[in-house]
Amino acid sequence: MGKDAIIIQFAENRMLECSSAIIIPERAIDEAGYIRTMTVKASAHSKHEFHALAQMVYYQVQDGELAVEFVQGPAAVVWQENQETLSAGMVIAVDVQGGLHLIAQEGQNIKKLLETANRFCTRWVRLDI
Repeated sequence: MGKDAIIIQFAENRMLECSSAIIIPERAIDEAGYIRTMTVKASAHSKHEFHALAQMVYYQVQDGELAVEFVQGPAAVVWQENQETLSAGMVIAVDVQGGLHLIAQEGQNIKKLLETANRFCTRWVRLDI
């Protein structure tokens, strides 16, 4: 595993090595401030990349081109000294090979969480305009 990678660890001892991740806890539906973004290639354009990622995943799920990977139990997202624990919600991730992943705990309202992430990233980009 690369030292600069974002690692997502699942309760069932599964692990995913990523270059970017958007963490959307269930409580972000009511208060978007809980959404967290992480990327190993931080730059001035990162928020635009997150916006494109959130929008792309939203449409791909809607069109049936990307399946949700459901997991049991909490997930830990670890990068450098940062660690986020997700007990309810989902993670949008880009693995180190560039593949997209949408990982969620069972029983989550995927449509609502995707809309929340897309809205959050859209507003973040518009703050520059």
